[in-house]
Amino acid sequence: MTDPVLALDFGGTKIAAALVDSSGSVLRSERVPTPPENPWDAVVSVLSTVAGDAPISGVGIASAGPVDTVHGTVSPINVPSWQAFPLRSSVAALFPDVPVELAGDGVCMALGEHWRGAGQGSRFMVGLVVSTGVGGGLVLDGRPFGGRTGNAGHIGHLVVEPDGAPCTCGGRGCVETVAGGPRMVDWARRTGWRAPRNADAAHLAAAALAGEEIPLEAFDRAGHAVGMAIAGAAAICDLELAVIGGGVAQAGELLFEPVRRALKTHAGLSYLEGLEVRAAQLGGEAGLVGAAALVRQAR
Repeated sequence: MTDPVLALDFGGTKIAAALVDSSGSVLRSERVPTPPENPWDAVVSVLSTVAGDAPISGVGIASAGPVDTVHGTVSPINVPSWQAFPLRSSVAALFPDVPVELAGDGVCMALGEHWRGAGQGSRFMVGLVVSTGVGGGLVLDGRPFGGRTGNAGHIGHLVVEPDGAPCTCGGRGCVETVAGGPRMVDWARRTGWRAPRNADAAHLAAAALAGEEIPLEAFDRAGHAVGMAIAGAAAICDLELAVIGGGVAQAGELLFEPVRRALKTHAGLSYLEGLEVRAAQLGGEAGLVGAAALVRQAR
């Protein structure tokens, strides 16, 4: 029997690790908040806790980006102390006898859903995480596609409003500026929604489900933006499927209905007929399962 893979999912708010077996099942896992300073110590701790004395066949890493898979470095936007941090070589030094693979967290989410989640059976798909921001990754011809530097598939930074709001990436009008949870709440407030002081996307969804007009419009705007981005990505990459997860996507049809409506408008090319949208199935484990799949596919 093949030894399990040790998977790491590093993000701006959480650090997670898991042992994942050859079927994609999580055997055990650990999750801690990302500390504001020196996150490497927390990475070492969580990996050591999960690995224990178990034999492993490799380590797969999913990281918030930008990433540089050529040099094995990461520069997460929300972790300013890590700019061009050598994450792959640092982890490899902890586990010197096994291969270590690195990819962006969006790619790993897509790969995890493709292997064990909503993307099973597809060959050409995009995975999206619609949450605080909007991330994504591509699986093309059944394999993860990171592009030249490992950042391909970052669908959240496709422009859907050319004269729209400034984005953290330096551009304007990206999907993330319309469909990211905090941006949706900000837009609703500016439009007149009387929200609780600590309101987040979950409060917005509850208000929309109660029939409040402005929250409903916020989800309609977000879903339309996500649908436009999927249509563009599908036209370029000849996709058959989009799998959507993340906190905002937990609102269900509040988001998915305008996504599908936007696809009817914007995905008009004949080869996009049948382009499907599905809800992600793996939740917070998708990145870990996808990170393990990196090692599995590299063998």
